[in-house]
Amino acid sequence: MQTANSPAPTLDDILRLFQETDRIMKENQAEIKEMKKETERMVQETERITQETAQSFKTVNTIIGNLGNRLGQFVEEAMRPSAVRLFRECGIDIHEVQQNIAVKRDGEALEIDLLVVNDKDTVVIECKSNLSIDDVNEYLVRLKKVKRLLPRYKDNRVLGAVAGMVIPDNVAQYAIRKGLYVIGQNGDHLELRNEQAFLPAAW
Repeated sequence: MQTANSPAPTLDDILRLFQETDRIMKENQAEIKEMKKETERMVQETERITQETAQSFKTVNTIIGNLGNRLGQFVEEAMRPSAVRLFRECGIDIHEVQQNIAVKRDGEALEIDLLVVNDKDTVVIECKSNLSIDDVNEYLVRLKKVKRLLPRYKDNRVLGAVAGMVIPDNVAQYAIRKGLYVIGQNGDHLELRNEQAFLPAAW
């Protein structure tokens, strides 16, 4: 602070002050520019890592999806030779077993893993590696399409069954309450989890 006794700044003093201020501003600008470059580099690196992570998740999801499909196919292959025995044991004679049925009719589509048939009954079997309640609900919706999209079975009693390598108890009980047969693994063989007095729903 300049007092009454302080000498007035000279032109050189003012010039030096401007020069010092200019030097400090240039240094700050250089630092700001460097910080901006570093920030841009970090943003680009973050975007790269995010893209790589997203690709990794996509790859893992694809692998898991493919594995689930293969396990589902394994259940189908294990189920096919057991289907006749299992349903004959509960009083449904089986004359024919069909696998991987795909139907399109009047703008609707339907896929069926296994179909076991006699002259009066058509049992539609859904095979999953790990059966969930959502799987059961989605399957119940598709069961309602069977007679409409496969009219050759319109006079048959259409029954539903779900099979899986892993079937949690709550899912099995839910499916049974919905009137479905439930087929699960017990050691090295497949068995029906329904009680002997079970009465299936018909579609």
